[in-house]
Amino acid sequence: MDRAKFFAAVRSSLFGGALTQNQVNGITAILDAWQASTMTDLRWLAYMLATAFHETAQTMQPVRETRAATDKQAIAILDRSWAKGTMPWVKSPYWRIGADGKSWLGRGYVQLTHKGNYNTLGNAIGVDLVANPVLAMREDIALKVMFIGMSDGLFTGVKLADFFHGTKTDWVNARRIINSTESASVVAGYGKAFHVALVGAA
Repeated sequence: MDRAKFFAAVRSSLFGGALTQNQVNGITAILDAWQASTMTDLRWLAYMLATAFHETAQTMQPVRETRAATDKQAIAILDRSWAKGTMPWVKSPYWRIGADGKSWLGRGYVQLTHKGNYNTLGNAIGVDLVANPVLAMREDIALKVMFIGMSDGLFTGVKLADFFHGTKTDWVNARRIINSTESASVVAGYGKAFHVALVGAA
């Protein structure tokens, strides 16, 4: 891949003409992880980049839900949103500190939430995320969570291959890998833009 060509393309199509060093570093980490993997379908890579772009509010860095600096701040922000009724898709306030003294709010590139998901993904990557959920913020761990979670269908039961294989390409419904169809069309647009850049730089 001609990375300079790729970065030039996404700088224009997705990042408003400018990339911060942190954005470059985050994208580079994802590209490095991809090249170290056995995956070959550029649509998979494009959709993972699109997911990270959306879930991290375009920072391309592992973030805490709401982009708060601490769990305490994130919990307060989420509680306010919940009280205002602006989170209709949320069935229960999963971010609140539980009996174990931990919060299972969103963390990482894909915003891993809920204790069960921390347990499932932790087991899959060989890291005890239940004992220390904040580890999901570490770049190397966040990458593994995203790559394995999306390729193996560990978040919602559906995986990248269900939407991108052979001649099948479904950018919109691929959102079901992460979060039903919330923001599906938006993330689909990001995915297509990343894919154009990847193909152009291949």
